Amino acid sequence: MRGLGLLPALLMLPALVVHADDQTALIRMVRQDCGSCHGMTLKGGLGTPLTPQALSEKPVESLIATILYGRPGTAMPGWKSMLSASDAQWIVSHLQEGFPEERR
Repeated sequence: MRGLGLLPALLMLPALVVHADDQTALIRMVRQDCGSCHGMTLKGGLGTPLTPQALSEKPVESLIATILYGRPGTAMPGWKSMLSASDAQWIVSHLQEGFPEERR
């Protein structure tokens, strides 16, 4: 996906159905990779908290764009080489609800 042009259309889609194996991989990625900066409990660290309370006022489109493209001038990298827009939407949706624990 190039640019943000498709994000508004993506946000109009019904909740995404993500295969259980993909969910497990996304949960592990957020808990481990994102958790290395945002705290293993996602309550903050080098990066800001990723709790429902911390994200409640943030536009969904902006959160998806941050995951995909990062934040220039900060330690937040873009993950678009590893994640699709659908993956990012799934992550945002679950961060806003309270992110699930890693499955073993």
